[in-house]
Amino acid sequence: MKKDGFYPSLFTLALPIMLQSLIHSLVNMVDTLMVGNLGTVEIAAVGLGNQVFFLLNMILFGISSGAAVFTAQYWGKKDLAGLRRTVAFSLVLVLAVSAIFSLTCFLLPRHVIALYSRDPLVIAAGAAYLRAVSPCFIPFALSLTLTIILRTTERVRLSMSATIISLTLNVLLNYLLIFGFGPIPAMGIVGAAIATVVSRCVEALIILVISRARRYEIVTGLAPYVRPDPVFAARYMHVAFPVMANELLWGLGITLQSVIFGRTDTNALAAFNITNVVSNLTWVYYIGLANGASVLIGKKIGEGNQGLARDWAFRCVKISVLTAPILAGILIVLKYTIPSFFNITDEALTYMGSFFILLAIAYPFRSFNISMVIGVCRAGGDTRFCIVYDLVFMWLFALPGAAIAAFVCHAAPWVIYLLVVSEEALKVSLGYARLKSGKWLHDVT
Repeated sequence: MKKDGFYPSLFTLALPIMLQSLIHSLVNMVDTLMVGNLGTVEIAAVGLGNQVFFLLNMILFGISSGAAVFTAQYWGKKDLAGLRRTVAFSLVLVLAVSAIFSLTCFLLPRHVIALYSRDPLVIAAGAAYLRAVSPCFIPFALSLTLTIILRTTERVRLSMSATIISLTLNVLLNYLLIFGFGPIPAMGIVGAAIATVVSRCVEALIILVISRARRYEIVTGLAPYVRPDPVFAARYMHVAFPVMANELLWGLGITLQSVIFGRTDTNALAAFNITNVVSNLTWVYYIGLANGASVLIGKKIGEGNQGLARDWAFRCVKISVLTAPILAGILIVLKYTIPSFFNITDEALTYMGSFFILLAIAYPFRSFNISMVIGVCRAGGDTRFCIVYDLVFMWLFALPGAAIAAFVCHAAPWVIYLLVVSEEALKVSLGYARLKSGKWLHDVT
C-alpha cells in the first residue's frame, strides 16, 4: 500500500461509487418489496417494464463508458479541450437515444411489453407502468452520463450525494403513491412509476446545477464543441462504438433471459427478477472496484506510465477474485432472510432459492470478468476485444442453451438459470490470457 498508493487511491474512488450503487440497489429492493406486496403479476409486470429501462441503461452506459475511455486519458494529460469535446459529443448521443426510447414506450407500451410475456394480465399492468415511467428516460440519460464522466475526473462525491437525495425521495414517494396516504389515492405500480420520474428529474437537476456552480470542466465551455467535428467523431466512434455495441448486445442478452423466463412461467420470472434485485446488493462492491480501477489505470496511461498501469491492472483483478467468496457467502445469507419480505407463491420462493445458490457459485468468475471488462480493458481502450469477451459465450452458448432447455426440453427453472450463468466460468481463461499478454493497453488520445 505504501509503495505507490494504488489501494488508498482505489478505495478513495471506489467507496463513494460502492455507496452510491448500494443505495441505488437498496432502493430498488425496497421498490420491489413494495410492489411485491401487490402480488406476483405486479412484480412480474414491473420487472418487465424495468427490462426496457435496463436495455436503455446499457445503451447509455455504452456511450458514456466509451466517452470515459477518452476522458480518463485526457484528464491524465490535462487536455481540457479534448475532455470537453468528448463530453459534448456524448451528451448529444445519449439525449437523442433516450428521447427515442421515451417516445416509443409512451406511445406503444403494450407492444413493447408483449415482446416479453404472453400473460394478458402482465401485459396490461406492464404497459401501464411503462407508459408512466417513460418520461424519466431523458433526465436519467443526463445524470448517468455526467456521473460516469465526473468519475473519470476523480470527482465522485457530487453524484453520490445526488443519488442519496433522489433515491430517498423515491422511497418516500413510492410509499405515498403505491399505497396511498390521506388525500393521496393508492395508484399501485403507476404510482411507483411516477415516483421514479420525479426522483430522476431531481437527481439530474442537482448534478447539473452544482456542476455548473462549481464550474467543473465537464459542463463549462462546451458550446464550441457541440458543432460537428468529423475527424473527432470518427476517432471517437472507432473506440466508443465497440463499447456501445457491446453494452447494447449484452443488455439485449440480459433482456432475452427475462423473455425466456417470462415465456416459461410467471413464477420463474418473479423469482428471476427478485434474484437480480437482491444480488445487486452484493454486486455493488465490484462495480465500485472496477470503476475506480478504470479511472486510475486510464489516468496512468494518459500520463505515459504504462508499466504502472499494467501492474495496477493485475492488482485490480486479484483483489476482486480474492474477495469473491465473502460476497458469495453474503448472498447465501440473504437467501434465507429475504424471501419472507415478498408476497409471492411458494413455487416462486423455491425457484428463487435455487437461483441464489447457483449465482453464489458463479461469483468468483463474475468478479474476474467485470474487473477485466470495466476495470482493465476499457481503461486501456481495448474495446474491440471486450465485444468478443463479453458476448461470444453469452450468444453462442448460454442463451441458446437456456432457450433449448426452456422451450424444447421443458427443463426445470434451475437448469435454465444454470445455463444462463454458465458463460461466466467459460470466458475466464480468455480474459486471463488477454490480461497477461498486455495487448489490452492502448493510448487512445
